[in-house]
Amino acid sequence: MSEIRVNNLSNESNTGGPTIAGITTFSGTNYFVPPVGNTAQRPDNPQKGAIRFNTDTAHLEYFRGDTINWVEVEATSEELDGGHRGVMAGGEIGPVSPGQTHTIDYLTISTLANAIDFGDLTTGGNAGSGGREYLAMGPANSRTRCLFAGGQGYPSPNNETDVIDYITMASTGNATDFGNLIGIRGSMGSCSDQTRGIFAGGYDAPTGATDLIQYVIMASTGNTVDFGGDLPAAVNNMYGISSSTRGVFNSGSADSNALSYITIQTTGVDASDFGDTPYTSRSNQCAGGNSVRGIAAGGATPSPGVNSMCYFTFATTGNAADFGDLTAATNGAGAVSSPTRMVVTGGKRDNSFSVTCDYVQITTTGNAVDFGDATMARAFMGYGSNGHGGL
Repeated sequence: MSEIRVNNLSNESNTGGPTIAGITTFSGTNYFVPPVGNTAQRPDNPQKGAIRFNTDTAHLEYFRGDTINWVEVEATSEELDGGHRGVMAGGEIGPVSPGQTHTIDYLTISTLANAIDFGDLTTGGNAGSGGREYLAMGPANSRTRCLFAGGQGYPSPNNETDVIDYITMASTGNATDFGNLIGIRGSMGSCSDQTRGIFAGGYDAPTGATDLIQYVIMASTGNTVDFGGDLPAAVNNMYGISSSTRGVFNSGSADSNALSYITIQTTGVDASDFGDTPYTSRSNQCAGGNSVRGIAAGGATPSPGVNSMCYFTFATTGNAADFGDLTAATNGAGAVSSPTRMVVTGGKRDNSFSVTCDYVQITTTGNAVDFGDATMARAFMGYGSNGHGGL
């Protein structure tokens, strides 16, 4: 059997390689290396179906066309109903006792269907038996675990907790105690990569808002550790969202349209300016996205809520741009994501708690479409998924 090895083969001007037609078989037990480069190095005019490895996102991606552009190759898991799973926990369900819930829902992001009961949060610390609201907003989870941190219990306000719970994404059942935050906190922003969960800012009644950033290693259990750097200002009612390297936070309750970011695996460095949103500060927004793009939706300012969404690109810094609109003005919703789709769940609509879930395709822009319903009407919940941009 003969063998030929070619290290480099291109055309005369060195601008391209040969086209191989027909059925081509690569034999052997080693591996095939596709083109490799960062997001900025994507080719200008690729053909549909082109495939490459993106070093910024650490994922394979392929080109779907001029409108959709580059899309990550999305993996699914049979044990998670054939797709990525989103979970929503706790939240406010009404103005009277018990004003909060400890229920956890889940949905399969690739489907269009109603959410299903997963289990319950723990109700330790100051959370009381009624449940918790204003948990950390944003995905603090690996592919296997999701963490829910802090929040308020009934009677709210002035009853924050330092409790961190976790669930195993592939199963259903009640949450388990993970550890504790540095101090009692509600209304934090959170984000994560595959190993580290970040909790930033937040509020407790005795001292008010904080600029503290803290973190945990999600594969273990235990208390948070000071990140060593701080947010640009003390803030609460904020969101966090991440790529595999960066975490981005909005300004929440602060009177600012600024976004800030950290490098998740780098401690001891304060959050830096990322850019601005198209509007002034919006508290109680939710955010999702994939490893390339983050999307923020809804919010409480102006009251009782807004329907607009904006997006930004993680690998660059700069101002966010308009994405489209939710199906209705929404305040305090959750957001769960796969590499291709973001689902916005619940929230308050016209000052009433909602079960409605909307979704958008992350790689495009445009208005949201109805997804299905949550198991209950609620707002100000914790949320996460095993397909968000940090994984």
